[in-house]
Amino acid sequence: MMTSKSRFDSRKLMEMAIEVMKKSVSEPRKDDKAIPLVGTVIYKSDGSIETACRGELRYGDHAEYTLLERKNRSILLDGSILFTTLEPCAPGSRRHPKLSCAERIVLARIKEVWVGIEDPDPVVDRKGIKYLQDSGVTVHMFDRDLQEDIRAANKNFIVQATERAEAVRLERKPKTITLSTFEHSIASAMIKDLSTEALEQYRTIAKIKDDINSASFHHRLLQQGLLRKERDKITPTGFGLLLFGKEPRDTLPQAGLLVTIHYPAGIEETRDFDGPMVLIPDLVENWLRDKLPSIIYRGEMRRRSIPSLPFELIREAVVNALIHRDYEIAGAKCQIVVREDTITVKSPGGPPAPITMEQLQSFSAPMLSRNPQLHYIFARMELAEERGLGMKSLGLRPAELGLPLPKYVFEDPYLVLTLFRSPEGAVHILTPQILAFLNEDERSGWQFLSSRTSTTKTEYARRMGFNDRKAQRHLKRFVELGLLRRTGAGPATKYRVVRS
Repeated sequence: MMTSKSRFDSRKLMEMAIEVMKKSVSEPRKDDKAIPLVGTVIYKSDGSIETACRGELRYGDHAEYTLLERKNRSILLDGSILFTTLEPCAPGSRRHPKLSCAERIVLARIKEVWVGIEDPDPVVDRKGIKYLQDSGVTVHMFDRDLQEDIRAANKNFIVQATERAEAVRLERKPKTITLSTFEHSIASAMIKDLSTEALEQYRTIAKIKDDINSASFHHRLLQQGLLRKERDKITPTGFGLLLFGKEPRDTLPQAGLLVTIHYPAGIEETRDFDGPMVLIPDLVENWLRDKLPSIIYRGEMRRRSIPSLPFELIREAVVNALIHRDYEIAGAKCQIVVREDTITVKSPGGPPAPITMEQLQSFSAPMLSRNPQLHYIFARMELAEERGLGMKSLGLRPAELGLPLPKYVFEDPYLVLTLFRSPEGAVHILTPQILAFLNEDERSGWQFLSSRTSTTKTEYARRMGFNDRKAQRHLKRFVELGLLRRTGAGPATKYRVVRS
């Protein structure tokens, strides 16, 4: 489909790609193999738009191939922008001499690519994206709600692709795209360095029939990139050691999680969780359950009850920190700091490109894994969402409890997530300079605003019981202090909460 010159609108082009995706043609097959539905849209430098879907002109042809080679082979596409609902296949993923879709995109000199969802195969996941980024192409992900639409439409394909990644060792050349050095084997490590308890727990929860000491189970770990076979010797990879190693810090000092509790009386308690990564979330939760109630503040004249923060949020934050951290930063490790009314989780490394801090702070980050192999195992063990950073629970659950929304900031080299245990927590973390400018009513107002992403003058006045004039004065003060950002004008004016 070819359309005339159009104004660039990324959302509309994403939606167009999904509509085109639904027209994909499944090739006739004797087996029950599900074929992905894929739609592509190209926005050319002259403003014209063209689309293609999988199998549109010939059974089995990838959508990108149809669009770039069959429809635009003789057309200069320099500076064009491509939208595709599925991550383009990476170099080495197709039988020689076929070029991968990612290579075709680079050769077409396309400057920008918007990707719907990652490749569902955890072994090749994100390598098409990485190849594009390494080749100087700017990559964005589709909006999160649209990603969910794509995944729903491709549910059967995703399930089968993931199963094939476990059941079949694909015979192809070693991949040239590496997301992390932890995909390589650790020369000093051996299979006996892996924890029997951790492997058994994985086998049980993931409903794997093979015995953990069997050749078939080891073959499964080989397929998942957690073991490597070199010269007839099988050794754990960095990811395998992180996930299941008895004492991974002996080899990888950045492994594990350090927890520090600051009690109101000035006492500190610490614990280092150094064992297999897959066991850490449960161990942290069990240890903290007996500790958190003792942090409740009790004054001499009155007792201030702090609402209980659901452990589902703590677990989500811990799992995200372990899965999505940058393990190449060897001098830092994941940390949790517990205070009277906040829990801070620090994870080395910023958000994985192309996710931005703004998307994290607004809880709208698209689904993307920095370390797909880690994420896959955690998902199989029912410890993590299938994709993404747990944005739904982090963005919705606190508000349901009347607690401030979590806060993301980047403090080099850490991505810092603050969870609030009390409504007052958002006030307590303000700097003394800001607090000095806020009276009691304004502090109460900020306490309410911290549980929201935005407000209007009318809503703020009604919720706080203020007249319009007082509400406007408060909102103006918050804007001046950098706590709110005003958007729109007149009746459409909104005030967005600044979480940086």
